[in-house]
Amino acid sequence: MNKAVLVGRLTRDPEVRYSQGENATAVARYTVAVDRRFKRDGEPTADFIPCVVFGRSAEFAEKYFRQGMRVSISGRIQTGSYTNKDGMKVYTTEVVVEEQEFAESRAESEASRSSYQQPAPAPAPSAPAGDGFMNIPDGIDEELPFN
Repeated sequence: MNKAVLVGRLTRDPEVRYSQGENATAVARYTVAVDRRFKRDGEPTADFIPCVVFGRSAEFAEKYFRQGMRVSISGRIQTGSYTNKDGMKVYTTEVVVEEQEFAESRAESEASRSSYQQPAPAPAPSAPAGDGFMNIPDGIDEELPFN
């Protein structure tokens, strides 16, 4: 079984391109910095894992994922190779993302963004309240679908 599960922070905003042809498909690429559990002297404390995602999930990543955001992804590891312009063979390894989601709240994300000293985007007018729940307007005659 080939299954990878990662939780880490985006090193930069996703790069999105569209495939050529009649049915153009979005292809997003991003790198996730995953902290290592144990640290050794003189070694990096994180691994930088390249990821690729396709279709609607790629469009979602383009719209909502930003540098420094903590995300959780699962997918499969894919290896490949190509010959570069100098005639050298280059080997690649990346995670083909099957599922991706936020791994922190909006407030935590904005706090981490401020630590990168980047301005946080203004909240959308229909954004949920700071507690993560949407306000239900008064005067709704419908019953809620749960007890």
